[in-house]
Amino acid sequence: MFRYGSMIDSTTGAITMKRHVLIYGLIGGILITVLKWTEYRYLVIEHSIEIYGGLIAATFAVLGIWLGVKLTGTRQRVALKEAPVPAGEPNESRREDLGITRRELEILELIAQGMSNREIAGTLYVSENTVKTHASRVFDKLGAKRRTQAVQLGKEFGLLR
Repeated sequence: MFRYGSMIDSTTGAITMKRHVLIYGLIGGILITVLKWTEYRYLVIEHSIEIYGGLIAATFAVLGIWLGVKLTGTRQRVALKEAPVPAGEPNESRREDLGITRRELEILELIAQGMSNREIAGTLYVSENTVKTHASRVFDKLGAKRRTQAVQLGKEFGLLR
């Protein structure tokens, strides 16, 4: 049947077993830690030149990139040029000398007001292709490559008010 002494033995046996598992686990953990530390020490000692070389290379790479950006970084500078704007009516003789028609001048004036080709076409009741053709001819006659350049040259030549 039931013996009081066997219960005590099984309880102390369980406690003893837990203690042994804990001790073995603790010793195993310490042993693994020592092995990993030894492996790490071996790795660092054996490959120290490669590690230091890699750290120096990374440092110089970062320094080189930073220095290159600082030395070759081009900053955009905006230069403002004041151009005299002629008062009054556009210079008719200059328009004729350049061979610009009245319609082309009208297109140039609308471009100077900031209108798009579509808006100019709607204002003058012509097709957008007609506006593009006139604008292209004005650009050629003024020697301009862009709309803003054409407007600037038109003001310098006295064609725009």
